[in-house]
Amino acid sequence: MSRYRTFLGLAVFVFTFACGQSSSDHSHSGTHYIKVDNAEDARDFYTWSVDRIPMVSSHRGGPYPGYPENAIETFENVLKYTPAIIELDVAMTRDSVLILMHDDDLERTTNGQGKVNEVDFAYIETLKLEDNDGKLTDFGVPTFLEALEWADGKALLTVDIKRSVPFERIVEEVQEANAEAYAALISYTFPAAKKLHYLAPELMLSITIRNQEEIKRFEETGIPWTRVIAFTGLAERPLEFNQEIHRKGAFTILGVLGNLDRQAKARGDEIYAGFVQRGADILATDRPIEAAQSISGLIPGNSSKAKYFIHDN
Repeated sequence: MSRYRTFLGLAVFVFTFACGQSSSDHSHSGTHYIKVDNAEDARDFYTWSVDRIPMVSSHRGGPYPGYPENAIETFENVLKYTPAIIELDVAMTRDSVLILMHDDDLERTTNGQGKVNEVDFAYIETLKLEDNDGKLTDFGVPTFLEALEWADGKALLTVDIKRSVPFERIVEEVQEANAEAYAALISYTFPAAKKLHYLAPELMLSITIRNQEEIKRFEETGIPWTRVIAFTGLAERPLEFNQEIHRKGAFTILGVLGNLDRQAKARGDEIYAGFVQRGADILATDRPIEAAQSISGLIPGNSSKAKYFIHDN
């Protein structure tokens, strides 16, 4: 195993990809990790500076054929090709076990039936996940705690909390796993963000901030900019708006999943680089391998953020 802590090393090996549409079409070498040791590291990593490293965030973990969404094996697959922020979804079973699951129902992503909050975890343990093509895999449904333990020293997480899950339970498990350094919580409303910050003021929050009015409303919450990653929505924002977020010291996340990913697939992956050039720092995407390849040429020649990246052969 070798560890490279300088950015020049990172630039050489992190983004070594070949073109293609499925994970099996890409070449890779080793595994690419991001390691933060404490909440202060996380704040440093997410504090915007001119030497920031553009990143991808793997929506629902980054599913590809044979790799279903919200599976630890899927997270590992993405990290073979690029360091990444892993976005995952957390739901709760009838007996209050937190699991990784996007839908309220089990049918689309597993070989089970029923609603997540109407079955016990013992039933969830019998199930296998299906990929996005409906192919059954050998992968089981992870618990949230298993995902938190897996991510330590490997990836940053953003946690999408399903409506049935009490915020208190999420914070409890993050703290139980000592994952405060690498687990950021997603909030779609300012009242929710304010509650999450009250429960765990040390945690980073991904908060939707798409315009000047939302900047104002965010600042009225009293949450410091040092605790926020600004999700700027599913449509590209003007460069001037992104620059204003940067002046506050925060990263921007542009959601390219959906329409913008489809545009890239149809018109060419180079459009991902354009989003970064116009002020997007993190691309939340269903195509993390392709997006990472496109933005690799935009990495600065030297970066203080490089100390958080590890390459294991």
